[in-house]
Amino acid sequence: MIVIGNEILSGRIQDLNINYIAEKLFEKGITLLEARIIIDDVETIVSTVNECRKKYTYVFTTGGSGPTHDDVTTIAIAKIFNLPIRRDPKAEQLLLEKYSRSLPYTEERLRMADLPQGAHLISNPISGAPGYFIENVFVLAGVPNIMRSMFDNLLIH
Repeated sequence: MIVIGNEILSGRIQDLNINYIAEKLFEKGITLLEARIIIDDVETIVSTVNECRKKYTYVFTTGGSGPTHDDVTTIAIAKIFNLPIRRDPKAEQLLLEKYSRSLPYTEERLRMADLPQGAHLISNPISGAPGYFIENVFVLAGVPNIMRSMFDNLLIH
């Protein structure tokens, strides 16, 4: 598991995701073997994810995939797999449906539909912005209740 976020490393926010994922994996008979917390930096994400995806069966990332300027996880994941980033039509539709009911949508929020081409979506009933996976790398939100809903949906399938 790789937790991505300057806010975690600065102490401003406490990580609540490692324990949740470890418990859920354990219930499925999967042992979490390593957890790392790294900064929001493309090269750091690329090197860490590349190392872990070769070493482990599954790699889960949390954080760094939101709408803010410092969220660079998707850029790094696209670089790892040498994929272009494209606005995913299904992800965009999910966001538009969610925001039209609760919040105004903005270009910043719609950026969460910009994914590496060919990524498989992970449902997110809370905010609408899906997580995604490519090969054995699963990209989940950092906000704990959103990450939990994504992870639970992933475990169902």
